[in-house]
Amino acid sequence: MKIVIFNVKYSENLGDGILAQCLETALARGAKGLEVKTIDLAGRTAFGTGGGGRRRLLLKVLQALPSFARRLVVRQALSPTLRRLQVEWQKEIDAADAVVIGGGNLFQDDDLNFPLKVGAALDCVNRSGKPLAVYAVGTSRDWSSQARQLFGMIDESQVVHVSVRDTIAGRNWLGHFPAGPHARILPDPGLLVGEIVAYHALEPLKADDRAIGICVTDPLILRRHSSHGSAGTPFRHADDYHQLLGLMLDAGYRICLFTNGAQEDQTFARRILGGDGLADHIDSGDLYLAPRPKTPEELIHIIASTQVILAHRLHACIAAYSLGVPQVGLGWDAKVEGFFQFVGRPEYFANGPDISARDVASLLEEAARKGIDPTAHASILNQARNGISQLRECLEAHQNRSAGPTIQPVVVPSGRALSGYALSHGL
Repeated sequence: MKIVIFNVKYSENLGDGILAQCLETALARGAKGLEVKTIDLAGRTAFGTGGGGRRRLLLKVLQALPSFARRLVVRQALSPTLRRLQVEWQKEIDAADAVVIGGGNLFQDDDLNFPLKVGAALDCVNRSGKPLAVYAVGTSRDWSSQARQLFGMIDESQVVHVSVRDTIAGRNWLGHFPAGPHARILPDPGLLVGEIVAYHALEPLKADDRAIGICVTDPLILRRHSSHGSAGTPFRHADDYHQLLGLMLDAGYRICLFTNGAQEDQTFARRILGGDGLADHIDSGDLYLAPRPKTPEELIHIIASTQVILAHRLHACIAAYSLGVPQVGLGWDAKVEGFFQFVGRPEYFANGPDISARDVASLLEEAARKGIDPTAHASILNQARNGISQLRECLEAHQNRSAGPTIQPVVVPSGRALSGYALSHGL
């Protein structure tokens, strides 16, 4: 059996690479004769092949345009590439037995970037008639009419499974597809990183060398993709980081700044290091910037070498949780809040413009002191394993033309009952 997976595996944001490697590895593990191939929706074929500095310039230009103009620019820029890619995608899909779209925040309307790419993949899937599974995806609430049309191509697909990765994504999916296909909630595959990504060959740090990890994100990215407006996003200025660094360094902590791999994030981290009064701490080694990771393994090694992390980036938080490293999340997109709700750690999600550096420092100290509940941790990771096992069984059952897929669609309710519903059903 051959399965083709579509996501953005080779994004400069290595969180996407982490979840892609976890999904493809776990799906193939223990399945005799199962071949899995991941295709990057942007046409990339290796890590480190992103747009680099040009990407930030493009995002800055787009940010200055009105929304209708941004969508027009993105469509015109992507259309020739997608037409070329579809030729290759069609060959791969025609030679496969099934297609999976996931994981990641793929069903979001970022000025038609993902709608155009996912729509192009859906067009190929529909032409082939092959069964389709949408697995553990993120879903944003607001879609333009063009995005609805492109994502709506799923109605023409032979859908055998749909799942989203948290309750917020579940509500959003139900809002977009009230008549189906309905989704159930299954954990993000990145939660399996501690078992799958081969970072273990890298030399670990000693326990007494472990620093507080602060994952830095370029404020331009936060403004570009924020789901609730950048004004409500904590830590969107270099001064916010400087205040936190001062508090933590004065308290005697060592601090490692790091990024998920995007070059614009690394540039912003270097700018933070240039703050007043930090030179002595840098010289002493109490404050340092980790080298920009170029592979998922390098990013995981950085996270594993910390005692607690702070991050806007979702998959820095997901990977840390998988590795047993406590995490504090910064609000900017509902997907981060959704994860902290899912793993039962909402008190470590810092959101809103009133969150101060002192508030975050207290949360970091508390998270490091209390750690992660081992029982809850084992349960969440077990759900992640079971989710992928169920996906594999579903695809195999369909190939074998048995009584039907083993995963039955679950209608996700809206409102306050959602979180309890997910817990009571083991989702």
